[in-house]
Amino acid sequence: MVTATRSKAVRRATSRKKPARTYDSALKYLFSHTDYEQMLRVRYNRDTFSLNRMHKLLKKLGDPHKKLRAVHIAGTKGKGSTATMLATMLQACGYKVGLYTSPHICDIRERITINRTLITQVELARLICRVEPLLAKMTDDKPTFFEIFTALAFCYFVEQGVDIAVVECGLGGRLDSTNVLQPLVAGLTSLSMDHMHQLGNTLPEIAAEKAGIFKKNTPAVSVPQAPEAKRVLRRVAKDTAANLMFTGDEIEFSYRVESSRRDGCHTRVCLTTPQSRFEHLPVPLLGEHQALNCGLALALLDQLKLKGMKIDDQAAMQGLAGIYLPGRMEMIREDPRVLVDGAHNAASVQALMRAIGQHIPYDSMVVIFGCAADKDIHGMMEQIATGADKVIFTRAANNPRAANPRDLAEVYEERAGRVAQVTETLADAVRIATSAVSREDLICVTGSFYLVGEMKMLMAN
Repeated sequence: MVTATRSKAVRRATSRKKPARTYDSALKYLFSHTDYEQMLRVRYNRDTFSLNRMHKLLKKLGDPHKKLRAVHIAGTKGKGSTATMLATMLQACGYKVGLYTSPHICDIRERITINRTLITQVELARLICRVEPLLAKMTDDKPTFFEIFTALAFCYFVEQGVDIAVVECGLGGRLDSTNVLQPLVAGLTSLSMDHMHQLGNTLPEIAAEKAGIFKKNTPAVSVPQAPEAKRVLRRVAKDTAANLMFTGDEIEFSYRVESSRRDGCHTRVCLTTPQSRFEHLPVPLLGEHQALNCGLALALLDQLKLKGMKIDDQAAMQGLAGIYLPGRMEMIREDPRVLVDGAHNAASVQALMRAIGQHIPYDSMVVIFGCAADKDIHGMMEQIATGADKVIFTRAANNPRAANPRDLAEVYEERAGRVAQVTETLADAVRIATSAVSREDLICVTGSFYLVGEMKMLMAN
């Protein structure tokens, strides 16, 4: 018995030895695999997005996804906010929580965290080295970057013994690499028009793809949705025998915007179930849209109670109050004031403009904007025009899908009837913006997480 125990210890120590590759070399190898995040046009079918390929890879790794207790979250906007709020509350209740999100802002390791701590460079390099010989044997049907990274996240969470993993969907839901999970509960954030080339040109088509995460006899919770999307979600839930609930319908939920001298403009939510009672809870993230995300996070927390998890409501609320979420209504500089937000579709830009108007006083706002070429550009331009006094179009240097800023300016001028400026680099856009604003003005950088990440690194240097 002692020999066997020592043998296991030696194997564990050996498996955690220094990786054969350096961190930079390991990342280079990882990025050598097909990365649909970097492609402008991707066919959305079972060849390009293959759950069979994902299952094969996971089987070679010991099926880590089958060893995880998880919450799975899909939707168009608000996934990262909802996932982070839920993970933060679970951590405050004493659980060891893995959080898997995408995309990242500055560091790829942001995608894999445990109790808000990024996976280390050594651990990520080790995991990449572990999977490398397995990938070398999958020559006929090679896994993609996102499939590999998702599998590594599952492995890491199992190795580290997390109590629960909160996992955000990448693209869609039905064919997403994360959809191999059998979660304790699934969550669905607000649905709107995005990734139309892959998911469909109508809201019902997009809803059907997102509802692909529903599982038989598994609870699913959604925020309020447009009627045409709601009908599809209910139909798919019925077909898959999933127990679908909506905040505001089956789950008692409400929110209101308040203003006080101490807290300024803020949002409070109420959510009541037989197990939980959250009354007038302040939403820690700015923007009326975050009330819906907060309500969903609370509803998911409530469902986990029914699954046997011990949740202290007071501890959860204290944890929620201390949340930090980079890249969402984040003020990264005070003089001049610079706010960044990763709004990357028309609905998100609309929510951003509304939230800025509610929460941030300013004399004039300069918007620095850049987005991917496959987005609903016309819709985004209309929403920018509702809040911006001046617009500078640019592109993120590290986004191969970035739209030509001159094309963006042309659409904006056509839609808004105003002239905009164009720069080829974000640094140039920032120089123009800072020379044009006073202390009472605001610079808002938005349109993609690529642009937000570049801006944060620019300000840090």
